[in-house]
Amino acid sequence: MIILGATPIGNLGDATRRLVEALGSVTVIAAEDTRTAVQLMRALGVENRPRLIALHEHNETRRAAELAEHARDEDVLVLTDAGMPTVSDPGYRLVEAAVALGVRVTVLPGPSAVLAALAVSGLPTDRFAFEGFLPRTGRRAHLASLAAERRTLVFFESPHRIAAALADVAAEFGDGRRVVVCRELTKLHEEVRRGTAAELAVWASQGVRGEIVLVVAGAPDRAADPAQAVARVLELVAAGARLKDASAEVAAETGLPRRELYDAALAARSTPSA
Repeated sequence: MIILGATPIGNLGDATRRLVEALGSVTVIAAEDTRTAVQLMRALGVENRPRLIALHEHNETRRAAELAEHARDEDVLVLTDAGMPTVSDPGYRLVEAAVALGVRVTVLPGPSAVLAALAVSGLPTDRFAFEGFLPRTGRRAHLASLAAERRTLVFFESPHRIAAALADVAAEFGDGRRVVVCRELTKLHEEVRRGTAAELAVWASQGVRGEIVLVVAGAPDRAADPAQAVARVLELVAAGARLKDASAEVAAETGLPRRELYDAALAARSTPSA
């Protein structure tokens, strides 16, 4: 069968007993980085010497069927560098191939950066959506499509892009949207920063290091009248505000998507008066 093994995201003490037992007994490990797998086994005092097979984003599509077929006869333990395989990490294609072949798939639950960040964020946890890594290109458009999402949103982001990402969240969701940046979870320099998107964009502009999970509050209830909201945008513009800034301010006040307010106000300004 295929065994999905969750590995520590930082603190080795989070390795489960079931993971240690599996590492000590399996004969085949498919790892995102075989060197990391060896280091993990050494750190946990595991003396087993299984066959190590690289399974990463560049070869998973090609190797999935082969490994799934192999798992008919021999257990294959799947590991990523940290956390749960298949969640923004290799493993999905292999599981897909195994299911298609009727090969059993099981899981050794354990550390998850997504759930850890959500739990400590202080934002609603009853309904949430995990969006993986924000796209490198088209980030503003992607965020605009999520501006009205009521569920708490969880993203992964790299340290050198987090400041720009937070600025884009502020622009598309409104300056006042609540945001939590979770950095280096379970590690020595763990840090959880809470504030508005605009506030944390300023903080992140000074430089941020480490592994980052971004948790964003869902959109507030849309009780506002869209027509009144557009009128408010136009009032702010008439008072000297830029249309983009006015749209962002009203979006934060009403929970209406900034992009919708911007487009509606732009259309209203372009329409001749009767």
